[in-house]
Amino acid sequence: MKYEWMDEYLLTKPGVTKDLQADWNWIRYHVGEKMFAAICLNDADVPVYITLKLEPLEGEFWRGQYENVIPGYYMNRLHWNSIRAGGAVPDDILRDMMDKSYALVLRGLTKKKQKEILGME
Repeated sequence: MKYEWMDEYLLTKPGVTKDLQADWNWIRYHVGEKMFAAICLNDADVPVYITLKLEPLEGEFWRGQYENVIPGYYMNRLHWNSIRAGGAVPDDILRDMMDKSYALVLRGLTKKKQKEILGME
């Protein structure tokens, strides 16, 4: 897999937890109990897709830039985007997408929960 750094990078963000959704074979990353990223594994536990939540226009932009960015795999295709794990999306762009996905989900939490996660309370 090209993006070996993903797990470590995602877990450095405040309040992030991860679990394995065994039925789907997805490693899911949550903030405030809301998923913002998933690594979809095949039957050999090799990553196939990285799925992230983005603003609809931004997701559409990235799908137009890279053929390896597609509408969300088994997700709401307006808000979720999947990146092929062996694809050509540069690391810095993928990190930016991950940051935006995290921020988007964090913003959707209550102000109290946001402050708690960010250590402001």
